[in-house]
Amino acid sequence: MNVPVTGAAVQAEPSFRHSVDMMFNHAVGLMDLPSGLKEKIRVCNATYTVRFGVRLRGQIQTFTGYRAIHSEHMEPVKGGIRYAMGVNQDEVEALAALMTYKCALVEAPFGGSKGGLRIDPRHYEEHELESITRRFAYELIKRDLIHPSQNVPAPDMGTGEREMAWIADQYARIHTTDINARACVTGKPLNAGGIHGRVEATGRGVQYALREFFRHPEDMAAAGLDGGLAGKRIIVQGLGNVGYHAAKFLSEEDGALITGVIEHDGGVFDPSGIDVDSLRSWISDNGGVKDYPHAQVIAEGALLLEEPCDILVPAALEGTIHLGNAERVQAPLIIEAANGPVTAGADEILRRRGKVIIPDLYANAGGVTVSYFEWVKNLSHIRFGRMQRRQEEARHQLVVDEMERIVGAMGNGTTLSDSFKLKYLRGADELELVRSGLDDTMRVAYQSMREVWHRRADVPDLRIAAYITAISRVAESYRAKGL
Repeated sequence: MNVPVTGAAVQAEPSFRHSVDMMFNHAVGLMDLPSGLKEKIRVCNATYTVRFGVRLRGQIQTFTGYRAIHSEHMEPVKGGIRYAMGVNQDEVEALAALMTYKCALVEAPFGGSKGGLRIDPRHYEEHELESITRRFAYELIKRDLIHPSQNVPAPDMGTGEREMAWIADQYARIHTTDINARACVTGKPLNAGGIHGRVEATGRGVQYALREFFRHPEDMAAAGLDGGLAGKRIIVQGLGNVGYHAAKFLSEEDGALITGVIEHDGGVFDPSGIDVDSLRSWISDNGGVKDYPHAQVIAEGALLLEEPCDILVPAALEGTIHLGNAERVQAPLIIEAANGPVTAGADEILRRRGKVIIPDLYANAGGVTVSYFEWVKNLSHIRFGRMQRRQEEARHQLVVDEMERIVGAMGNGTTLSDSFKLKYLRGADELELVRSGLDDTMRVAYQSMREVWHRRADVPDLRIAAYITAISRVAESYRAKGL
């Protein structure tokens, strides 16, 4: 296939943090903001580095963790905690900045934060990970870097419901009288104060983002696409939580074809479509895609980024599309399910080539949106739908009874179908309400940024439109504070 990236191209790339700053600077260059306010919004307010020891396997091991707070224009600040060996200050600050803009874009009332622990969780037993997580949480909690009204983490790469439950329990052990203790972290299991739909949220948000994009013929035309999602060829990079749910929903509910999947040990390709659940099970059982029997296995999976398709979904690490491969990416539409998968240099190349990118600060905002719902649920101490569901069903029953009375009086033998009555009479449960709220959030956010994209001739793409929309809202918050 195509030639791999060269070392020279890699060296020319800016860092992740620099890429975010470059995109920010492009956006604020088109805005009428005082220079001092621009700088206040750009910089990371604080980054805390903690080093702590945990006795494991008969000796003390020292770990390094971070918590960056980008902006406190709204509090609490919000952002995930990731476990990975590549975690560093530059990365968490970049991710914290993206969280600020992401929350502002989808109108979640949070500032931006991010955390990370330099660790490979695959190298530890569950009880060891619990000890490490609880000690890391303790170091953050005692500095109020985990707190329901100040700093609320969530899962990220390498963490999930289990780690969030440990963190929430550790907070409750320290703050024994805090009635809102469960709201100190989101992404928890249901039995620990979580919310239905949180695990699928980011992938579901990607689906809703694409649905909204395909509702606008003008936007589809910019990418050279038409019709709907049905039959569209999609290549997904990373079949983790986000990539898996996005691929599953798009294929099962919208009729798209998942023609390629890229994983850490290679890729699989099938132009007639890949069974996402079958592949996910294979990866879970075998640790990768090697020898997957139901599709073509490609040893150098990254080359699938350059294969013809309609939609490319990078859903793993930052910097996936860079100066070394941007010229060869053929997908007309790229949706950034991961944070920062397209570098600043690659972004310029793709724009010049006429590619349309649905940017990360919008595309993967489903996670923080449903985290917002979970936080509200924890503060209100009641699940969504509990107060109104049965009353809603009773009112619908009155309507159905009256319709059947009228139809019966007509005497023509017509009746309401059982399937209609079943669907109409059932009140919305928590999962349906969460999905409804997420769908509305993704629609409204997309419309706000596309309005800037199409209204202003100097705004070249959705990414800059998203940054302008988000930065404007952050600036308004700071002005309201008197800055």
